[in-house]
Amino acid sequence: MSDFDPLARRNWIFDMDGTLTVAAHDFDAIRAELGLPAGEPILETLASMPSERARELTARLDEIELGIARRARAQAGAPELLQELKARGSRLGVLTRNSMPNVMETLAAAGLVEFFEPDFIVDRDAATPKPSPEGVNRLLHAWRTDPQEAVVVGDYVFDMIAGREAGAATVLIAREPTDDHATYADAVFSDLAELLLALSTRSDEY
Repeated sequence: MSDFDPLARRNWIFDMDGTLTVAAHDFDAIRAELGLPAGEPILETLASMPSERARELTARLDEIELGIARRARAQAGAPELLQELKARGSRLGVLTRNSMPNVMETLAAAGLVEFFEPDFIVDRDAATPKPSPEGVNRLLHAWRTDPQEAVVVGDYVFDMIAGREAGAATVLIAREPTDDHATYADAVFSDLAELLLALSTRSDEY
């Protein structure tokens, strides 16, 4: 854990599934349905396949994820946190390993779509998926800002690695963080409500 304040930053990049919305993906079941090896990252496994087979399985993955997206629910504290950040003049972005149609469906179903401009949503087709820092860098470029002015918020080690490698601060949302997750995090909160409380103790403007 570093001794600087990652919350005193204007540019906020959020993971979506499991961070802004309640985790609903059963990745083991998805792998099984797609016939993929257990424990292997889905997108990377698909990318390693022959193109025709990869397209077929990716289309099926999109169908599975769309069904999940239509049932999405916001995490407790998510609307309040995003509203507070908006009120402070923060820029808000989403960086996700999901596809853009499913991102928009998820945010709409969860009542969070109003907080994000489409140009500031980076999906798995717009940049190399996390843990690559490419998506973070894409948002920083769009905002014409430096990584020292940004923070990445997520619930998984891929989020933390992407933020750290881009030079941004990292905030982990995890009730029981594992060592590999926390190693890459500059701050850890059990949920978004706790993060909002910490943010509220700071001044109203950056």
